[in-house]
Amino acid sequence: MSAAVGNGRDGSRSTPLRVDAQRNLEHVLRAAREVFGELGYGAPMEDVARRARVGVGTVYRRFPSKDVLVRRIAEEETSRLTDQARTALGQEDEPWSALSRFLRTSVASGAGRLLPPQVLRVGVADEHEDGAGYDEARVPQQRTQPGSGELRLVSENPGNGVEDDSGAAALLDVVGQLVERARTAGELRADVSVSDVLLVIATAAPSLPDAAQQAAASARLLDILLEGLRSRP
Repeated sequence: MSAAVGNGRDGSRSTPLRVDAQRNLEHVLRAAREVFGELGYGAPMEDVARRARVGVGTVYRRFPSKDVLVRRIAEEETSRLTDQARTALGQEDEPWSALSRFLRTSVASGAGRLLPPQVLRVGVADEHEDGAGYDEARVPQQRTQPGSGELRLVSENPGNGVEDDSGAAALLDVVGQLVERARTAGELRADVSVSDVLLVIATAAPSLPDAAQQAAASARLLDILLEGLRSRP
């Protein structure tokens, strides 16, 4: 094992960090969530360091490249969304209540702004294969199977994404269960797919400078989007 890992200089170490080092790591992760959530994954590491009130060297000691930090944040937020979906699925008997609870919880948490854009792609594969029209730094990109209307995983590097895609696969699976239950119950429009639900999460949490305004805007936008998703007689 390298000295760097032994000294706790990456995010995968197993030995306990010193108290000050652990505090710095928490500050960096919190700042990264805020900065990437506001500006997208294109934001520079210097912005993360500034928000965390540490030197940029401290950030790089924990995360040797920006890609490593982005992967850490994306994995954590994907896992958080998966947990929220599982909770809604397990605690709500009514299909629409489960789906709407998941959407409200996820939008309120702001996790949708941090879904990994390189893992999920939007668009019909045979019509918008290149995903044109979407901002990869801000919106989770998803791509559907031709004619299926559902998501499939897309790796930036084919053959090099089994581990990276496992978290996204779990998210797609549990959100797919929420969607299928609501659709089978006749409460969700038949043409709504998992990709649509994830887009709602990603777009219903606008980043505004005032927290109260942001919460109000998110709640209002989500109410409108939920009305659009729901099946009508």
